[in-house]
Amino acid sequence: MARKITIEPVTRVEGHGKVTIQIDDQGNVADSRFHIVEFRGFERFVQGRPYWEAPVLVQRLCGICPVSHHLAAAKAMDVIVGAGTGDGLTPTGEKMRRIMHYGQMFQSHSLHFFHLVSPDLLFGIDADPAIRNVIGVALKHKDLAVQGVMMRKFGQELILATAGKKIHGTGAIPGGINKCMSKEERDSFLKGADPMNIDKMIDWAQGAVDFFKDYHKKNREFIDNFAVFPSSHLSLVRKDGALDFYHGVLRAVDADGKKILNDVDYQDYLTHVGEEVKSWSYMKFPYLKSIGKKDGWYTVGPLARLNTCDFIPSPKAQKEFEIYRAYTNGKPNNMSMHMHWARLIEILHAAEALKELLNDPDILKDNLVVKGKKKSEGVGLVEAPRGTLFHHYRINEHDQIVMANLIVSTTNNNEPMNRAVNFVAKSNMNGQKEITEGMMNAVEVAIRCYDPCLSCATHALGKMPLEISIVDGGGSLLDVKRK
Repeated sequence: MARKITIEPVTRVEGHGKVTIQIDDQGNVADSRFHIVEFRGFERFVQGRPYWEAPVLVQRLCGICPVSHHLAAAKAMDVIVGAGTGDGLTPTGEKMRRIMHYGQMFQSHSLHFFHLVSPDLLFGIDADPAIRNVIGVALKHKDLAVQGVMMRKFGQELILATAGKKIHGTGAIPGGINKCMSKEERDSFLKGADPMNIDKMIDWAQGAVDFFKDYHKKNREFIDNFAVFPSSHLSLVRKDGALDFYHGVLRAVDADGKKILNDVDYQDYLTHVGEEVKSWSYMKFPYLKSIGKKDGWYTVGPLARLNTCDFIPSPKAQKEFEIYRAYTNGKPNNMSMHMHWARLIEILHAAEALKELLNDPDILKDNLVVKGKKKSEGVGLVEAPRGTLFHHYRINEHDQIVMANLIVSTTNNNEPMNRAVNFVAKSNMNGQKEITEGMMNAVEVAIRCYDPCLSCATHALGKMPLEISIVDGGGSLLDVKRK
């Protein structure tokens, strides 16, 4: 008996999406798709606006990762005002932006792991939804819940100190930054009362990595065999191959670790990256042009960054990176649940990098902005929490934006998320007469590995109820389940 299962909305992610799963007459999954049901039009909204407004305008794409859009747009505008492509700012300008960005990475990763992911790990995929949520974590694991809240708060306070506001700030401007940090602000992060100081954050970040390694040790079969499939991986890396969230060159490796995009200048991204459109989703499907639409898709985000970089430039995170890479004998890691392991190593690195930046005297200086010969076009890239983020703008002789192209992290992960959904749907639903809530949550767990921010990719009014309709081959409704 053929039937169709719909999961709408996907829960514990940012934005609105749904999953449809087609069950054939034998009770097996014939097809599954992850649909983005929102529409976002910022590439049109910004046209006609003066270029210097872009860093403030485009971050309205999202309230979860506005800093990423703010900085990607600012980096594109740096090129337009002649300030270079990421390494041409004043030391104060670059380091203040890095504090803003690494603070964003720290708070966003903390939010995702402690608030959205930990309920599945702590209570199990099949646990009662009434307890399998952040409130359940707060009730049953108070220390862990408090830790997650305080880590996120610390990152947000760093954003406030560098961007002027915790959400939708104005700190980055074309050619630099509009403020330095005061000694009092700096000292509050270095020497604040526990737990609000950087040393405590490093300790907690290390503890989070240890927590996941211990969980993995006890649940290896689940973690290692959930949504596993070969993938290429793409990210920025520093010119020497180091992990770098703020600036670098584009590198991609295939599932075996072979470089398929070898440290290219991201100003030329259009030479290497294309976007395919499909009728059933408002998101595009990016791919590497050298390989083609069918096989050129890739993964971005924590898993990809740790697969493409050669090392992590901070001691504690580097030590964890070596343990992480040794687990796959140095080969790329294609296990979706290991995305959380990679994410926690990145939290640790962000905290270590923040301590180094906060101790740098350049952040207290007032040499904030540089400008040079103006250009009509610029590209800005950063590694957002969810992966590589592209911003590309062109202006006219009146300084108005006439073209904008954005490829956001979640868009880059569109194909791998669909493959993860299909893997888990087939593993859990093939031959099952009854689809349980736990089976549906397993599909969502696969999506949550990628920490998708669906509102970044697209936006329109979404439907909040979850309704699953089961129909027979003739289209007759057999059953409806709601939650």
